[in-house]
Formats: sequence, C-alpha cells, structure tokens
Amino acid sequence: MIVNLLRFSFKDDTTDAEQAEVLAAMRRTATVDSASFSTVGQDLGDPAEGYSHAYCVGVEDLAALERYMHDPVHLDGDFVILPRLARLAAVRLSDDEDPELNEKIAAIYLAKVAKYPEWGQLLDAIPDVRVAATPRE
Repeated sequence: MIVNLLRFSFKDDTTDAEQAEVLAAMRRTATVDSASFSTVGQDLGDPAEGYSHAYCVGVEDLAALERYMHDPVHLDGDFVILPRLARLAAVRLSDDEDPELNEKIAAIYLAKVAKYPEWGQLLDAIPDVRVAATPRE
C-alpha cells in the first residue's frame, strides 16, 4: 500500500464557495477506482505550521498509483484545486519495503510532469510547495 497525505491551505483570496469547490474536487478524485481509501477534511496538526486541510489517499501499489495519477478525474480536479492553494506539503508512506520505492514514485511523478507540463506549472505556481520530486527540486 502506498499512502499519500497532502496537507494544504488556501490562498487568502479564496472564497468559501471556491474552497467548497476544491474540497468537492478532492472528494471526486478520492473516489477513482485506483484509490483503496481516502479522506478529505480539516488538518488537525499544529496550527502554527499553517495548514488548514488535508487529503489522504491510499493506492494498492505502483500500478495503481500510475492509474491514479493519470485518471481523468484526478487530472481535471487538479486544475480546480492547485490554483487555489497557498501551501502544499506531501507525506508519503508505504508498507512496501522496496528500497527503491521512493525513486519509482518520483519517476511516475516526473513522467506525469513531462506528459502534462501545464500540470507541473500549476504545482510550481503554489507559493509554498513541499512535494518530493517537484520541478523545483
């Protein structure tokens, strides 16, 4: 199982309606066939860290991650979600002990950026983004 936890906060000028639209897009993304489980809601971490919300999704393996990353629902949702974020940080974990798993995940991410450069540009435009293998690294 590969678990991706995204902690995020909205840009100051994001309206309540836009926040609701983002959360709805995340919930749609969380329902794609390749997702084993998911949750979207408030971030319960230290408020001083500046995150207001979190998205967590689990996928069975690398093949499921590949399908998840390229699912049209996920791709469409990102164009609603990413432009409204001020901060984004990812925490990834897995019960797969493959020592090269992180590199394999990064390769899937980088292949997506290569295939959809506009997606990579959306990530790069977030003022404070901490996601492994982003174009900034």
